[in-house]
Amino acid sequence: MTSGPESAGPTWRQLWRKSAASIVDPVQTRWLLEQASGLDAAALLGAMDQVAPVEAAEQLENLVKRRLAGEPLQHVLGHWGFRHLDVAVDSRVLVPRPETEQVVTFALRELDRLDASSPHSAPPGNGRSGAGLLAVDLGTGSGVIALSLVTERDAVRVIATDRDLDALDVASGNLQRLRADAAARVVLRQGDWYEALPAEASGRVHLIVANPPYLAEHEWSGLAPTVRDFDPFGALVAGPSGLEAVEAILAGAPTWLSQHASIVVEIAPQQAAAAAELAMDAGFGTANVEDDLAGRPRVLVARR
Repeated sequence: MTSGPESAGPTWRQLWRKSAASIVDPVQTRWLLEQASGLDAAALLGAMDQVAPVEAAEQLENLVKRRLAGEPLQHVLGHWGFRHLDVAVDSRVLVPRPETEQVVTFALRELDRLDASSPHSAPPGNGRSGAGLLAVDLGTGSGVIALSLVTERDAVRVIATDRDLDALDVASGNLQRLRADAAARVVLRQGDWYEALPAEASGRVHLIVANPPYLAEHEWSGLAPTVRDFDPFGALVAGPSGLEAVEAILAGAPTWLSQHASIVVEIAPQQAAAAAELAMDAGFGTANVEDDLAGRPRVLVARR
């Protein structure tokens, strides 16, 4: 018996309308359809009146259910854009956020400053060895900061650390997405902050960058469910005050940084004055807090 139009499955257009009625947000609906279909936006538009494969229709239904249950869109899709990258994300790491993209912007500014002031032909023994600047990404999580640095600048090597092996597994997978020459300039190491660094890096690091936990314990219950129920607690909450991780990073930095080097740390807006004071107490010559795209003080930049 031949199958007629009445027995055919739904078209992508019909699935779009059904999903849109549930999700409401048309942009999210399109992303979910792209994920289920395996098509980009242009190809999907051209296939709107084609019958969707059964497996793809079932996958879309599952994706919609997960999103309606409150799971973050980034986890539902399994990947997310960050600057020039498309990275895998799941519940083992923080979802990359626009504020952290600004952290990378200021980190790149510091790298450019240091690169301009020190020729790459410097002799071995000063931490360069003709191979460019050395940066450290503390608490790398999904790896987006470290991977962005080597993607957007050729004259930098990065040691990316995390105490969580699950997070390093995610970062390792994302590292494999990079072009080979960029990936070769990243080393992943397991350990708690500076404990992960090799002894020979002491005094030779040109840039430390970090997006550490900076929430206070009492703030946890007030977070949106999409954050509280899905992002790792330890990647968000630092302790009773929220400044514990920032203080530890700043206090330990001088041991590892070279002369005129910099540190760039993401903080909560209300921590601006305290973080700058901690940096000065740690021996930095200057400490400024830069605004994020929303105009909130968000990124501590301190120089030796």
